[in-house]
Amino acid sequence: MRSSEKPLVDLPSSAALDRIAVSESGFVFDPTTGDSYTVNATGLVLLKLFRQTRDLEALVAAVLAEHEVGAERAERDILEFAGALRQHLRT
Repeated sequence: MRSSEKPLVDLPSSAALDRIAVSESGFVFDPTTGDSYTVNATGLVLLKLFRQTRDLEALVAAVLAEHEVGAERAERDILEFAGALRQHLRT
């Protein structure tokens, strides 16, 4: 990776992220599969952010602004959540 490139998070496709319905309470519904999930407050913030950016630094900064966690923990949680999304939201 070149020094000018920002690290990106490997997320499901934009189409997969756009098709899911997400309520303010953290209920997530995928109308394509009929599957539903519940996410916590951090997951809800991340789902909203994933629709805006894949930039890991921006995602970490946004989580740090919303939650009292360290940068390493925020990054780890983001990457783990992105991995879970890739498994559940196949395009």
